[in-house]
Amino acid sequence: MLIGRFTLWFFLWFASTFFNTSKGQHHSPQKYEFRAVWVATLNNIDWPSRRGLPPEEQRKEFIALLDTLQKYHFNAVIVQIRPTADAFYPSRYEPWSAYLTGTQGEAPYPYYDPLAFMIEEAHKRNIEFHAWFNPYRAVSNLQAAQLHDEHISNKCPAWFFDYNGKKYFNPGIPAVRDYIVTLIKEVAKNYDIDGVHFDDYFYPYQVPEEKIDDYATYLRYNQKQFDNIHDWRRHNVDLLIRAIHDTLQRLKPHIKFGISPIGVWRNASKDSLGSATKIWHASYDALYADTRKWLREGWIDYIAPQLYWSTRSRYGNYDVLVPWWHKNSFGRHVYVGHALYKVDGEDGGDNTWHDPQELPRQLRKKVAYDAIKGSIFFSAKHLYRNPFHILDSLAQYFYRYPALPPPMPWKDSIAAEAPPKLTAHLSRQGVQLQWSTPPLAPDGEPAAYYVLYRFSLAEPIDLSRPDKIVYIGKDEHFIDTGAHDLPAIYVVTACDRLHNESRRYASAVAEPSPVYGSQHAGSTLIPYRKY
Repeated sequence: MLIGRFTLWFFLWFASTFFNTSKGQHHSPQKYEFRAVWVATLNNIDWPSRRGLPPEEQRKEFIALLDTLQKYHFNAVIVQIRPTADAFYPSRYEPWSAYLTGTQGEAPYPYYDPLAFMIEEAHKRNIEFHAWFNPYRAVSNLQAAQLHDEHISNKCPAWFFDYNGKKYFNPGIPAVRDYIVTLIKEVAKNYDIDGVHFDDYFYPYQVPEEKIDDYATYLRYNQKQFDNIHDWRRHNVDLLIRAIHDTLQRLKPHIKFGISPIGVWRNASKDSLGSATKIWHASYDALYADTRKWLREGWIDYIAPQLYWSTRSRYGNYDVLVPWWHKNSFGRHVYVGHALYKVDGEDGGDNTWHDPQELPRQLRKKVAYDAIKGSIFFSAKHLYRNPFHILDSLAQYFYRYPALPPPMPWKDSIAAEAPPKLTAHLSRQGVQLQWSTPPLAPDGEPAAYYVLYRFSLAEPIDLSRPDKIVYIGKDEHFIDTGAHDLPAIYVVTACDRLHNESRRYASAVAEPSPVYGSQHAGSTLIPYRKY
């Protein structure tokens, strides 16, 4: 009886969720949309599940995560590889992370390179890998920390200040900026990452009755350039952001640089350019992070403001902030950071998160704004828990079809060349498709992956329709097992690394064959046709 009641309740809830999602606001499937999840390693929030987990189990966990993301049509993963001046990769400068091996400075045993492994597995699934660094946080808990002798805070203690039980790099010291840039350069040079990512931690979140101990640094390095310490602190962070941008442009210009700050730049009560919000820790004033300036100057490629408030919040209302970031994007991409952890029970005192419609409501509303190019969910473990069956909503509605990460024309606007030929023939497994490698694009770039579409003969070939995509990947062959209504037209395009799709395509028609399904079916060749 209880099982029956639960089944009825779930059916009514799911029907309400799905149909309410569809009512009142049409949601056209998006071909270009950044779909990502944060994977936090600090305190083993998401991965690995515990300190000292054997490497084989670490790999199994990460593969399971990627398989889930692929299944639900995510196209990017953002993994924290440097949480507290430690590393999830072999570094010349910083020790192995205790969150990985159990002991700071101890390498994985049996040995492997976790970062190389994660990148390779993500790219196998055509998922972008963004390397998430915490630039300034060095120790997250001074009382519990067991630091390796080679930890940078032991080697260069003058570079740091303690605040609220944590240890931070002092952003005002030029050598600190140089050191952080060197760390970014090490990873960008040695690994095939798609992006460098910072979160909201710059200067520390301030607490009452405790001051940041950097006044002596201000007196030493300000050199009368700024009238107050607050502008000087913002300038210090500006210098780091610009230096990282310039370094990546020189080293590997295809690497994206993104920031995920707290979702409010400034309150309008302090600045007419700010948002109609009332939060205490606005990034400009509290963390000295002038995120709007970084967009205006073109120093970052995307911003992912953590819009961790509900649509009914009195302090940082979601419905206020989405249009504000749209208006202040300055031609760069905005990806909304969604508070999946609040849907999963950590509501912060706002009962709106108890409404199963809150997150679907947020996902719908952002689509109305052109500058909002995608979503990032915090975090992976909450996605796994599937609160309010959000994965079902993604699979049935929001992420029902695959999507490509949106191109960034300021980084690369030259499209890939199309495959010169596509062939198709029938087999017992389905329609077997094969295409040839395209020539290099005019900028010398090879094709990074391919997009295969299927249309009926009665339909126009419209490559803006993600519902027609049957394959996205690096292979130059595919068996379509879902082609039930033949004849059909297949179209294949090529994309470069930054998702510029070829303007031409190769195509072929798969027609019903009288020998389809017989022992000779595999020998039936469908002629190549170009449209």
